[in-house]
Amino acid sequence: MPRTLSASDMVTRGSLSPPPTEPTDGEQAGQPLLDGAPSSASLDTLIQYLVPTADYYPEKAYIFTFLLSSRLFIEPQELLARVCHLCIEQQQLDKPVLDKAQVRKFGPKLLQLLAEWMETFPRDFQEESTIRHLKDMVGRIAPCDEAYRKRMQQLLQALHQKLVALGQGPEGVLGADKPISYRTKPPASIHRELLGVCSDPYMLAQQLTHVELERLRHIGPEEFVQAFVNKDPLAGTKPCFSDKTDNLEAYVKWFNRLCYLVATEICMPAKKKQRAQVIEFFIDVARECFNIGNFNSLMAIISGMNMSPVSRLKKTWAKVKTAKFFVLEHQMDPTGNFYNYRTALRGAAHRSLTAHSSREKVGQGLPGPQSSSLGPGGLHQRTWMLTGQSTDPTPCPSTAFVIDSLFLVMLPYLHASTMGNSPPPKTDQPTP
Repeated sequence: MPRTLSASDMVTRGSLSPPPTEPTDGEQAGQPLLDGAPSSASLDTLIQYLVPTADYYPEKAYIFTFLLSSRLFIEPQELLARVCHLCIEQQQLDKPVLDKAQVRKFGPKLLQLLAEWMETFPRDFQEESTIRHLKDMVGRIAPCDEAYRKRMQQLLQALHQKLVALGQGPEGVLGADKPISYRTKPPASIHRELLGVCSDPYMLAQQLTHVELERLRHIGPEEFVQAFVNKDPLAGTKPCFSDKTDNLEAYVKWFNRLCYLVATEICMPAKKKQRAQVIEFFIDVARECFNIGNFNSLMAIISGMNMSPVSRLKKTWAKVKTAKFFVLEHQMDPTGNFYNYRTALRGAAHRSLTAHSSREKVGQGLPGPQSSSLGPGGLHQRTWMLTGQSTDPTPCPSTAFVIDSLFLVMLPYLHASTMGNSPPPKTDQPTP
């Protein structure tokens, strides 16, 4: 039965068990998932594979995979410093006379790597020390082509704009979750029944999806990893959120608010018939969320209807046509590591790729916070895959990392990071 996800439900390190051995999409035994990368290697070796040369540039999937997962073992600022050091060492950029032909081949690749890094993980460049590393690197290659300096300025300007936008995100989103305080006695009744505001399940499902996308688009994929890193293994109930996971916290709070909204709306009517009508309305909204691909709102609605104040209304439920509800609940069944959910998520992602209009793309594959992809169970499993067996996120220097597993671990975060970057325009009326 789905349940509400709260801060205390997030990952604790300990009692990790191996993930199910069921094959993953695209996985074939004996074949590496990332071309050119080793099947397993030490952290130092994987850093070397990240560094471009005059004749080599790492695969895009490898860049994302390693930049995201490596923060479990090394700070991004330290990783950048080591990447810059390797670049200087390999290209001999500390020599008084540079090989200009070699640097002209290497320079664009280095700038491309930094551009991808800044675009995907802009928060890694918030500290002044990281900017100094960037300026030092471009200062070493600029004598071969002044265009490199101009390109770096463009990247830094884009980075600044992105950081400003991200800085505005948590304040606005989290501010919307703060309770209202009254200086005087509140009005006798400020409640408006949801059915009186919006009685169209499809319309409400669309608006819920817009709210989801507005919150999701501020979440950096590194926040999911950071939520695990922050968890105190000796404090099982301590929230795992920090100032680095404000957007993820806002997303989880929204999930809980929607759960309570559903339960409240169902319990408000005095008559059983009216309560049954509200339940059936939310079942229809949940079905529309499923059709759109908004699994987060779907989970929240089902969780709200499974809360004890609602589930104990036996006489009310007796008046409800529950066939559709049981079908939706089956889709969110946690059995088999959320097998039904993951199947639906893959289908939604495929529909999004083949969609021909923005309406068809709205919310497709919007993940639920309890799913095996992005939820606490998923973090448990992915950490086990990262280290093989250890629950300590800091491995020994000789630890070999299975890069194929790293890639599989981070795929859902890559999917999530691309969701909601440009929310579709809101519509006043559903498109016929």
